[in-house]
Amino acid sequence: MRIERFLTGITTSGTPHLGNYVGSIRPSVGHSLRPGVESFYFLADYHALIKVEDPARIQRSTLEIAASWLACGLNPDRVVFYRQSDVPEIPELTWFLSCVLGKGVLNRAHAYKAAVDKNTAAGNDPDADVNVGLFMYPVLMGADILMFNAHQVPVGRDQVQHIEMARDMAHSFNHRYGEHFVAPEAAIEDHVATLPGLDGRKMSKSYDNTIPLFAPREQLKKLIGSIVTDSTLPGEAKAVEGSTLFQIYQAFASATETEALRQAYAAGISWADAKHLVFERIDQEIAPMRAAYQDLIDNPAKIEAILLAGAAKARTIATPLMSQLRHAVGLRPLQTHASTTTKAVKQALPVFKQYRESDGQFYFKLLSDDGKLLLQSGAFASPKVAGQTIVALQTNGITATQASPVVLKNGPGVTDSDIAAALQALQIAKEAKPA
Repeated sequence: MRIERFLTGITTSGTPHLGNYVGSIRPSVGHSLRPGVESFYFLADYHALIKVEDPARIQRSTLEIAASWLACGLNPDRVVFYRQSDVPEIPELTWFLSCVLGKGVLNRAHAYKAAVDKNTAAGNDPDADVNVGLFMYPVLMGADILMFNAHQVPVGRDQVQHIEMARDMAHSFNHRYGEHFVAPEAAIEDHVATLPGLDGRKMSKSYDNTIPLFAPREQLKKLIGSIVTDSTLPGEAKAVEGSTLFQIYQAFASATETEALRQAYAAGISWADAKHLVFERIDQEIAPMRAAYQDLIDNPAKIEAILLAGAAKARTIATPLMSQLRHAVGLRPLQTHASTTTKAVKQALPVFKQYRESDGQFYFKLLSDDGKLLLQSGAFASPKVAGQTIVALQTNGITATQASPVVLKNGPGVTDSDIAAALQALQIAKEAKPA
């Protein structure tokens, strides 16, 4: 079974609120626990530079977002959790991709077009106050995705265009330099809950109507108490439809609890009592995580260590892939034999060799494209089990070495990154073949 790679980025430009929790953090953490899924979560601090000019705000947001996701149950041992700026291969790949993508594609990007339309309507120069970062945003996002050959990228419908652009970049690069990238798919999040804010509009920092996810208990109570309601008096039936209070409660409560509040609305519950119910239900879920969050906020060095460890995991994939890409585009040692045209030459690949020794046992080895020994297996009593181990390595990459029933040894002078690069090359070549 192929391991599906999912990748999610979180821009470090604000403080997480209840809407972020319900719409992204809670479902994403749950998704990361599914079998057969390899999840990548990163703090998109390069993206934040496009719209946030306050360095302290970016640093604080990075801390708060990392602490929030960890406190909500994201397990850094199960996922790859890293800070975008700790993976230098990403901006390098951004440049590579910018050299194969047509400018006309970026001209049609929604955010850039919106800025141009706004300027035009105001009678200003179309590109007034438009920085290159905003224009190039889709390329950086493409590099985020293609760097790890993610199969699925969970996005809302407003972000689908960026995934389509990433697919264009993958196809353009592969056409010019050989098969290196998997074309990602958009995992459209149609059923993600959207939480209303204090004023009834969508909860968003743009509207200044948010409820911070880990607000202290008393602050949370005060904010819930400030939610806008109508003038219905105690004892009068209240409408569920359009009720901000009811919608927020529903996002946290069970079906039974939700039905009970629905009946209480019909029976004329007072707004004060309804707000108290909502507050207690939210606090019931958030309070245990609030303590963990505060502990992390008070120990930024702990978060820093987690992010650096995640970046190290990310770079076991990014560094060997970038080495392949540099070689493919011609950024390589001068003594290396140059191919005439990349597109005309079939890409040489690593290969597994399975064999039987005189002791009656079965073995396999992984050789590089130039015949160098990368990985040597111990003895298998069954050729079937040896074959299954090879398939696991081809499908799941270097992580499968940990589950091997026999010892697998690196070749002389070979690092885990070398093996990861070879296995990744096999994965990409297999997935790029027509069905």
